[in-house]
Amino acid sequence: MWLVYERATAKRFAHLFFFEDRDRAARRVDTAANAQARDRDDVIQCAGDSTPDSPMSDVSPIRLFAEWFEKASRAGIDKPHAMVLSTVGADARPSSRVVLLSSYDERGFVFHTNYESEKGTDIARSPWVSLVFWWDPLGYQVRVEGRAERTSASDSDGYFAKRPRGSQLSAWASEQSRSIESREWLEGRMRTFEGKYRNQTVPRPPHWGGYRVVPQVIEFWQHRESRLHERTRFDRDESGKWRVVHLAP
Repeated sequence: MWLVYERATAKRFAHLFFFEDRDRAARRVDTAANAQARDRDDVIQCAGDSTPDSPMSDVSPIRLFAEWFEKASRAGIDKPHAMVLSTVGADARPSSRVVLLSSYDERGFVFHTNYESEKGTDIARSPWVSLVFWWDPLGYQVRVEGRAERTSASDSDGYFAKRPRGSQLSAWASEQSRSIESREWLEGRMRTFEGKYRNQTVPRPPHWGGYRVVPQVIEFWQHRESRLHERTRFDRDESGKWRVVHLAP
């Protein structure tokens, strides 16, 4: 009888603890969200953010991206050049991962990777991709849709030559996205290429290089109070000119 009572009591207290922990977690989330909102407002004010009276559509999308990227860099955001790259596989399922922006200009947004990786094979099959930048606490998001095309071999060579030697060697050692036997096996391949190119310049692997995402759509999302966020989308027409569309948040 006592065992039954003890089990029932323990179950009841566990049930109470579950709801108490859930309520505590919810309060922590609310507190963090409020603090984040205050921090965002402070950073936006320090960054000299644009006001609704100076619409974003007055500038070209690449120039606006440059302004926002500069603000993100000055705001102390870790890796402002990090972006989410989404591709589509042979099964029509989307796949996303974080990559690093190497450079950008009026032609598009460049990143580098293994051409034989999952994202590389996805792009070879379907070059349409999307990019997303999220810069918090500035409250900025930039979304890009476009076609990914390989950069020239000379451009890839130039970028590869500036990479740290360890990163150059790992481009040879890592058969990206393929299954491996173990960590030790991977480190063994790294030692193999360290020995192969000892006291030599590491050449760029033929399977490694850059992609440029040529944008067709660039959307800028800006945090506003009461979730009345500002969204401005730039659509490129067939002549290469940008058309501006304002969207409801």
